[in-house]
Amino acid sequence: MSRTIETLSSLVAMNSVNPTWGGPGEAEVASFLRDALIAAGMETVTDEVLPGRHNVIAKIPGRISDRAIALEAHMDTVSVGGMTIPPFDPVICEGRMFGRGSCDTKAGLAAMLESILHLKRESLVPPCDVYFFAVVDEEHAFRGALRAIEWLNETKIPLESVVVSEPTSLQLVTANKGVLRFRIETKGKAAHSSKPHLGINAISKMGGVITKVEEFHSSLGKKVHSLLGPATGCISLIEGGDQINFVPESCLLSIDHRLLPGEGAEDVMRRYRDLFRDDPDSVIVRDPDLVDEAMETNAEADVVKVAGSVLAKMGLPNEPVGVPFGCDVTKFSRAGIDGIIFGPGSIDQAHGAVEFVDLEEVDKAFDFYTQFLMNYKA
Repeated sequence: MSRTIETLSSLVAMNSVNPTWGGPGEAEVASFLRDALIAAGMETVTDEVLPGRHNVIAKIPGRISDRAIALEAHMDTVSVGGMTIPPFDPVICEGRMFGRGSCDTKAGLAAMLESILHLKRESLVPPCDVYFFAVVDEEHAFRGALRAIEWLNETKIPLESVVVSEPTSLQLVTANKGVLRFRIETKGKAAHSSKPHLGINAISKMGGVITKVEEFHSSLGKKVHSLLGPATGCISLIEGGDQINFVPESCLLSIDHRLLPGEGAEDVMRRYRDLFRDDPDSVIVRDPDLVDEAMETNAEADVVKVAGSVLAKMGLPNEPVGVPFGCDVTKFSRAGIDGIIFGPGSIDQAHGAVEFVDLEEVDKAFDFYTQFLMNYKA
């Protein structure tokens, strides 16, 4: 068993479910990473993002220090609700490791950690400074990545490229969709349910709203991105009423809209609001709860070209692809830092009742990260 797989096993055994989803957070994982980095003699920082929740940052000096690149992965996981296997028992069977976070994204985290530890152990000096970021809160509000950007600005580190680990099945991802989440509210009038004619039923009114929203979502297929396909919209939650013998006076519809590169959240929100411009008093499109616009890195960017070259030498596919999910990379992209997404495992297994990762992919990811760091603009 490789060092990377041993590290992955240790990480999966740790409960790092995001506190928003009922877990203890990332503290145990952060402590494990910090101790491993310090024991290796690496320059290491723990940076508090939220009370008791710290990003872990390490550095390997390069031959020149006026340029820097980074590896980044998150430490938190989603909840274990609905899992049909023990979530924190890193069982290995038929070349796969099972458990919560094994795929998303402790496999990539382990491979990145072992990659920089390998460089340190072997006294390998990369062409430029290398930073490793293990961050909190990716599975909720991306606050770890946002704080990492603040830290880079405060320290004036000239970071020009980043590789973010997510389950991409070892594919080179240069584009991902953004996320826009908001709610639509219908207003009614409460009354006793035995005399419904005295009230206005907000849930019934929401039926017409759903029809209009679904028609709009169907129209999104007219515009297609070469790597990402069309934007999408999903009605994901509906909440309404107070108790069974009331006519409901309010109903809420939650929408998850996936943005394409170049689409602004304000313009998309305007299109939703236009659907109900004739009924502004009883149908209210609320301001967004979350906006994370899409990312697309130019194929000629150094991070893409170097990654593609390394993958070709490894005999792996090196053509850029796109993914529909959001992750930390967009925060770096908006800060002017070129980014790609690359990691072991399939997104189809992430967040699942039976989460697992192919261990051969994990070891290949270690090889990729190591070669990438040693060949970046060498």
